[in-house]
Amino acid sequence: MKKTFSAAAIILLGATGFAAAQTMLSSPPPGKTVTKYYKQSVYDSAKDKIGTVDDVVLNDSGQATGLIIGVGGFLGAGEKDVAVAFNAVHAEMKDGAWYLTLDTTKEALKSAPGLTFDKEKTAWVPAKS
Repeated sequence: MKKTFSAAAIILLGATGFAAAQTMLSSPPPGKTVTKYYKQSVYDSAKDKIGTVDDVVLNDSGQATGLIIGVGGFLGAGEKDVAVAFNAVHAEMKDGAWYLTLDTTKEALKSAPGLTFDKEKTAWVPAKS
């Protein structure tokens, strides 16, 4: 009986190890990381800082669809979060760092509808007025 149990346990552990090994990649997958965007400063076309990326929004398929930009405030106090389309932000490598630009102004972002993060829904929702 012990031998049958031991053999079954070894087979089960071996199968589990095989399944885990199939999920591991031998090289990084193609694509870009969110660190290219997350917590990066965003600039207007005149190269003036207009905000900071506070979050990257993904759809159910895992594709980036939007960015949450924090605008205004001082050291995070009084900052307003707004959403912009992911493809509206352009990224380029400059001086060894990612440089993000958005074809808008700080004033336009400040006047956009504000958002707040709902921890229960784990989603961005319209800010209460």
